[in-house]
Amino acid sequence: MKKNSIVLLLGLAGFIVMADNWVVSPILPAISQNLHVDIARAGLLITAYMIPFGFFQLVFGPLADRFGKKQVITFSVAMFALSAGLCALGYDITSLAIFRALTGMFAASVMPISLALIGDVFPVNERQGAIGAFMGISFLGQGLSMAIGGTIAYFLNWRGVFFLYAIFAFVPTVLLIKNYKALPSEKHPDSKIFAPYFKLLSTSKSLFTYIVVLLEGMFIVGSFSYAGAFISKTYGFNYFYIGLIMTAFGIMTVIGGRLSGKIVKKTGAKKLVMIGLLSASAADMILYLFGKQLVLLVIGIALLGLGFIFTHSTLLMRATGFAQKARGVAMSLVAFCFMGGGGIGTAIGGKMIPIMAIDKLFLVYGVALAVTLLLSMLLINDHLESKAKHN
Repeated sequence: MKKNSIVLLLGLAGFIVMADNWVVSPILPAISQNLHVDIARAGLLITAYMIPFGFFQLVFGPLADRFGKKQVITFSVAMFALSAGLCALGYDITSLAIFRALTGMFAASVMPISLALIGDVFPVNERQGAIGAFMGISFLGQGLSMAIGGTIAYFLNWRGVFFLYAIFAFVPTVLLIKNYKALPSEKHPDSKIFAPYFKLLSTSKSLFTYIVVLLEGMFIVGSFSYAGAFISKTYGFNYFYIGLIMTAFGIMTVIGGRLSGKIVKKTGAKKLVMIGLLSASAADMILYLFGKQLVLLVIGIALLGLGFIFTHSTLLMRATGFAQKARGVAMSLVAFCFMGGGGIGTAIGGKMIPIMAIDKLFLVYGVALAVTLLLSMLLINDHLESKAKHN
């Protein structure tokens, strides 16, 4: 199977997962109203998804290294489709949180295993571009999810969003089964479960990368999670318009994903991470200072998406070079830190909103991203790029 076709197929699976992953944010006000809970409690649905999503990365990574990446991802995508359908049946906040947790558990395999498979297929000099393309396709799903989710929630209801995504998820399931034999898959039956994690975390260069990923997840995802609620409160827009505005995030991840491979060759990984974090920090500041001006609001959302893709795609590329025979583990740890951090950041935001205005959340997280930028200057270096060439 051609390398670009593999990226496209994996990107489709990532497209569906990320569409479902981020869809709660724009429809959070609708869920809150329908289930008669306040917005802060409804925000726990995002945490309920992200924590299992992050934790089960640690399970699926070693399984993929040992039994094969295509085997694990095909099974997981099928179970993800089933779990997404259950979310449409949630009758209260507790049951919906349980179904979201189940969906997150199976969705956990898609991104890290896909990235590990890309790492197997593409040499390091082509890897950033392939990862950027994959992330761009995947986060196009997240971007369109804003508009699709908002539209369905407005014209139908939030349950229809999950039902539609469950149907969509069967498309990559069928394609994975159809192309199963054509997909490459390395197996390492002697691979360990816990030892690779300890090795990665005991090495300062990889540990520092994971720390930045954790902070990135906390403050970028934490900011984005409440953007829909901020727009709803500030402008009183319906879910359709909220979805359209938040699509700016996804559009910029696609554009940034396509550009990241070219930019990193000119600037180096460290500078691109710094540019990404600076963009994300500036985005939060724009939302705090100028969020009541619609044009600047859209610019802020777009900059947040650009900052995310520049930062995250670069850190992902670096992580593919940490361990050749345990690449699934390396990528799983990235996803665990990012999504776990996102869950923590969202939960902290939920605690902050009742005690201060929602726009102050963007101020706090914008400052936190600026601090993360300073830490990245100290913790991240370009030495890993030359080291990765040996993998």
